[in-house]
Amino acid sequence: MALIRKLIITGVIVSVAAVGGFQWWSGQPIIPADSPVIPFAIAQGSGVGGATQQMASAGVPVNGFLFGVLARVTGKASQLKAGSYELKPGTTPRRLITQLVRGEFAQESLTIIEGWTFRQMRQAVDAAPNLKHETAKLADKELLEKIVPEASGKYATPEGLFFPDTYLFAKNSSDLQIYKQAHEMMMKRLKAAWEKREPNLPYTDPYQALIMASLVEKETGQKSERAMIAGVFVNRLKTGMLLQTDPTVIYGMGEKYDGKIRKKDLETDTPYNTYTRAGLPPTPIALPGVQSLAAALMPAKTDALYFVSRGDGTSHFSVNLNEHNKAVNQYQRQGSK
Repeated sequence: MALIRKLIITGVIVSVAAVGGFQWWSGQPIIPADSPVIPFAIAQGSGVGGATQQMASAGVPVNGFLFGVLARVTGKASQLKAGSYELKPGTTPRRLITQLVRGEFAQESLTIIEGWTFRQMRQAVDAAPNLKHETAKLADKELLEKIVPEASGKYATPEGLFFPDTYLFAKNSSDLQIYKQAHEMMMKRLKAAWEKREPNLPYTDPYQALIMASLVEKETGQKSERAMIAGVFVNRLKTGMLLQTDPTVIYGMGEKYDGKIRKKDLETDTPYNTYTRAGLPPTPIALPGVQSLAAALMPAKTDALYFVSRGDGTSHFSVNLNEHNKAVNQYQRQGSK
């Protein structure tokens, strides 16, 4: 009896020690604080055994047997999510389990700049590493149909339909994800701005407001002037004046634009030449940011009908042509806008 009792006590002690050791192990960093980050991926359909093998193949130095036990005793063995991950210094086995269950994927980012054209956005997306480039060979129209299935007949081009911002994505995500996120964000921002719009604006729908916002975006980099620029354009539309804004002419020139705009360019008719055609151009000419959207839908209340660059990034606003011509002579001594 004494021997049996000793064996039982010994077994209990060993079990307690094993449990204590296991708990200690699960709370210890897998790699030291000065170690580099280890990227790894878990394939779709992997069980906990497959996950531990894939981590080991990627160089994650976690005990596969103990990690599997930890996943099972915590009831999370069947909850691990496939995807790309990073093991960072200080991560414990318990934290790693949580990371895999929550799907805390390795994050990359891509920044789309205010005022970019859609062409520039496509170039940035196509050049971004760690994306699956599934759209690179698609024409703009084909890409738009994948992003906005109902786009056929609604939008002539994708221009302006994507919100400039920084977007996060998991490594090896489809590039379509970026386009869809940016489009959804633009529609959300446009809807919010439209709902707060001033009364009696010369737009028939939010898309026309988006076009106006793109003109404002390209006309000035001064945040403080955007509402005034929009106010001038709104006044011109209401009075039937031509908008006469150079960025639309440049956009209509496409690849012919060499950095300079000449008198013959202003006189050459295109759908985007607001010197030869009345009203707004047929589509946006860039990706406007939130401040340009706000300016287009809450323009400054002004009598100004003209503006000209002072050459320092700001503009001089005029209420009549005589005043405007004087400003042109003072600041540019060349053709007016």
